[in-house]
This record gives sequence, C-alpha cells and structure tokens, in this order.
Amino acid sequence: MSKVSYYTPEGLKKLRDELNHLKDIERPKASQAIAEARDKGDLSENAEYDAAKEAQGLLEMKISKLEETLSNARVIDESQLDTSKVLVLSKVKIKNQTNGMEVTYTLVAESEANLASGKISVNSPIGKGLLGKSVGDVAEIKVPNGIVKFDIIEISR
Repeated sequence: MSKVSYYTPEGLKKLRDELNHLKDIERPKASQAIAEARDKGDLSENAEYDAAKEAQGLLEMKISKLEETLSNARVIDESQLDTSKVLVLSKVKIKNQTNGMEVTYTLVAESEANLASGKISVNSPIGKGLLGKSVGDVAEIKVPNGIVKFDIIEISR
C-alpha cells in the first residue's frame, strides 16, 4: 500500500528533476555500458557485462521507486493551512523546558528534511510530537535519552 507524501512546490520539482536525470542521462549510460561489455566477447565469463547488467537493474529500481513516490506526492497549498495548530510546513518556535533553549523548526516531508537549515521531518520524533499542538501547549517528546518537554511559543508559515 502506498502512502501519500506532502511536498512544497520546490521539493516536488527537485524530485521530478532527479527522475528526469535518471531517465534521460543515467539510463542511456547504463545501456551503453552493457553494449560495450557485450562487444568484448563471451558473455558467460564476462564480469564487466554482469556488473553493467546489475547496475542497470539497480538504476531501474531507483527510477521505479521515484516514480511511485511522485505518483503519491501532493503539493501543499500553504495559503490554505491553519496557523493555530502545528501542521506540515509549519514553522514552529519551541523552548526546551530543561535548558531554556529556543529553537525554530520547519516541519517538512522526510525527503526535504535538512537539520542544518532548520527543516525537520514530520516523521521524526520531534516532528511527530509537535504535530497538532497549539501555541501555549507543552509537547512531551520521547527521545533516545528520555522525555523532553517543549513549550510551543509561536507557529507561523
């Protein structure tokens, strides 16, 4: 069963670009490698041919997975999102009750997550713990070293 993934327009474009690159550039390269290996003689003892066929199989599997992901991808219209609760694409300012540190995260799809730029996956422990919360709520999030409590300070887009 396929699961729907939500993306920003930029994230979806990045996925499509990657798929097009694999189909238009990598696929012909794999076919060329197989043709060159085939031209070298006996296929029963040709390790280069076997390696090229295996690489082609892995490439086709990657293309298939990307196509499936794209078929289940939905673009989120940010203007329609409710800012009273934490949802996908919400920018959330939280305060750690233990050490008083304030951090701002944007909740994004797993493939767009990048901690260095403040984007965390909605499937991460913190992302799951923040979903559905409102300003003033306390999110108790189970992390590997116990439970951390965060105050929800601000929600924006």
